[in-house]
Amino acid sequence: MTNKAKKSIVAEQLKKIIDDRGLKQKKVAEILGYDYRTFNNMLNGYKMITTDDVIIIATKLGVEPNQLYGWSA
Repeated sequence: MTNKAKKSIVAEQLKKIIDDRGLKQKKVAEILGYDYRTFNNMLNGYKMITTDDVIIIATKLGVEPNQLYGWSA
């Protein structure tokens, strides 16, 4: 799987988590410690979501990193 494909999957899974929880992107950015523009760029594919980002996101949102990659836990 290419990095671009992984990035797209992580962004889509993250959008799903945000939607399922009824959260706003701005609030999630705040929870994660990102400014809104950076976080929005991550979700829209303009900024790469790194492995470090996945760990931060998973930890702060209480999900497994595998869930962000679309894998079963």
